[in-house]
Amino acid sequence: MKKILTIWRYSSTCVFLLLCLSIVFISCEEVQEKRPVVKTESPIVKDVALYGEYVGRVKAYRHVEVRARVEGFLEKRLFSEGKKVQDKEVLFIIDPSQYEARLNASRAKLKQSRAAAAKAQRDVDRLQPLYEQNAASRQDLDNAISALELEEASIAISAAELQQSELELSFTKVRSPLNGYVGEREADIGALVGGSGISLLTTVFQADTVFISFSLTALDYLRSKQRNVDISQSDSTRKWKPTITVTLADNSEYPIKGIVDFTNPEVDTETGTFEVRAELANPDMALLPGQFTKVKLLLDVVESALVVPRKSLIIEDGGAYIYVMRSDSIAEKRFVEIGQDFDNEIIIERGLIAHDKIVIEGQHKLSPGIKMLPVAEGDTIYQTKNEEENK
Repeated sequence: MKKILTIWRYSSTCVFLLLCLSIVFISCEEVQEKRPVVKTESPIVKDVALYGEYVGRVKAYRHVEVRARVEGFLEKRLFSEGKKVQDKEVLFIIDPSQYEARLNASRAKLKQSRAAAAKAQRDVDRLQPLYEQNAASRQDLDNAISALELEEASIAISAAELQQSELELSFTKVRSPLNGYVGEREADIGALVGGSGISLLTTVFQADTVFISFSLTALDYLRSKQRNVDISQSDSTRKWKPTITVTLADNSEYPIKGIVDFTNPEVDTETGTFEVRAELANPDMALLPGQFTKVKLLLDVVESALVVPRKSLIIEDGGAYIYVMRSDSIAEKRFVEIGQDFDNEIIIERGLIAHDKIVIEGQHKLSPGIKMLPVAEGDTIYQTKNEEENK
């Protein structure tokens, strides 16, 4: 009986141990089967536009000060401030009375000079045959010729004075130098202008085309040089132009792009920047001279760049790396050389190829050599994880 009892106890113990081992084996198998769920995708190959953002100021295409060119009292103003004016349109009239009097005097003087010259010519014509007949001396003829030459010179002087008088009289009508918009008046009717009086009368500016002026940082300049890009030069080999996009005060984007046409070759020693200017059409006067705007400048276009999401990149002291899924679903730690980042994406210069499968979600659970469970197309990482746990 004791022997039977001992055998039964021994058998029970063996069965219990076998059950425990089975449970442990099954548990270990389940642990081994639970792989980290990750989301993967391939890098994208595309042309990447690189921009710089700056604060710009609008400048009129032409901005001309209208000044009095003759002295006198301002008699009339013939424009409305802020309105459009045409080239040569009369803006002001300066009292012309004194200039009309000078003009009349110049005309009279010219007439007098011409009369004196006519008389001198008659004297020469009369003395010439007498001299040939020895009835007049050579000195008398030379005196007559000299008198004629003096009177002809007097005619030239009088004619120049008449031209000057006509010019001064024309300046009493102050005209617009161009088609554009006239600014605020700087002198009122009755004020003494020109000479010792007020010189500046108003300004006229052309703004259907404007300049956008902004400062480019030395860092952006160096980066463009490193990519062999000179935004100030026209390059027929590249497919793009250094355009700018302007953002208005209401944060809307101005529909017309501008082209950079000038860069100042001298750097400001105080700010470390240099001025860049772009020309921009402004047919509806949406941009006003003096206005500040946000400017986005196209600095470069990287063709066929290899691009990955910014979140897939892990940066540590040793460098930047991305987890790549091999064909057997094993995680591989791949160190990469990164380029410019933009819009939550980043350019990979070296370390990846277009056919690689990179981990973009769930990489925090990975270590090199671990087997992963990639998310099916159209699923999220959480759906796949729940399905795996339910199994």
